[in-house]
Amino acid sequence: MARYGLDASPDEVVVCSGAQHALTCCLTGLFRPGDRIAADAQTYPGMKTLAAMLGVRLVPVAMDRRGMIPEKLDATCAKDSIKGLYLMPGVHNPTTATMDAERREAIAAVGRKHSLILIEDDAYDLTVQNALPPVSSMMRESSVYIAGLSKSLAAGLRVAFMASPRPLRRRLAQSVLNTVWMTPPLSAELACQWIKDGTADHTVEIKRAEARRRFLAAVEYLDDLVFYGQPTSFFIWLRLPEPWRGHTFEAQARKAGVNVFGAEKFTIGDSHVPAAARLSLSGPADIDELRQGLAVIRDLLHRPELAEEIP
Repeated sequence: MARYGLDASPDEVVVCSGAQHALTCCLTGLFRPGDRIAADAQTYPGMKTLAAMLGVRLVPVAMDRRGMIPEKLDATCAKDSIKGLYLMPGVHNPTTATMDAERREAIAAVGRKHSLILIEDDAYDLTVQNALPPVSSMMRESSVYIAGLSKSLAAGLRVAFMASPRPLRRRLAQSVLNTVWMTPPLSAELACQWIKDGTADHTVEIKRAEARRRFLAAVEYLDDLVFYGQPTSFFIWLRLPEPWRGHTFEAQARKAGVNVFGAEKFTIGDSHVPAAARLSLSGPADIDELRQGLAVIRDLLHRPELAEEIP
């Protein structure tokens, strides 16, 4: 937790079997079917499908390049009966937006005003050099901070840590018990050993260096297109030129052998769907394969006639 900027004591931490399992424990332990959780209008698809499966409604809130807009969250809470708030302030998935300190404080103030339960999911925070305090540090009595290892360390390890105040922690621990009984102790011990002996930090640095190489490749191949990302981003958010839309671009790219996700996959409810797509830079096996995929995408977007076709 200290590496993510959160001062948490050991008795505030619950060990989960990955960040997705942590989200499951949050929704099953702290919410009930029919409850409403405010989230960015475009958000992590795994949260969308999980909430739908459990009967929890995600309510979209407008965002900009600094993340969720506090005034829009306040208006949403005043209009709807909102119980929770889901955020990815470090590196937002899919837009890569990062909340600055001022925006974090403003969002926390709205959360406290409306007594929201905050779920802060910083899956990609360690992929960038970020010294900003978590929003959870400003809402300690009603927040759950999820520090997953899949993106920054090892996807196959399936270990994540949740920090929350004791009243919430008891309910979260019960959810762990009801879902997997316990995170496999061998996996948890391995994760803790790597954190303590420096292996985790070393791995993060290696991944950042490789991500930097891949981001520069994206800059090279997509130089005449508009996209957003961090210098060590694992993915980028690409604005599509007219007449392309996310779903047509996704379909045509798949037909050409490249897997991307249009904005429709991330959009909540009836929110406006931007003409955009998420491109993973970490998915290809090596940088040569990434360059091949970027070349396909570049050439595809320069053929606007294909945007009118349905493969």
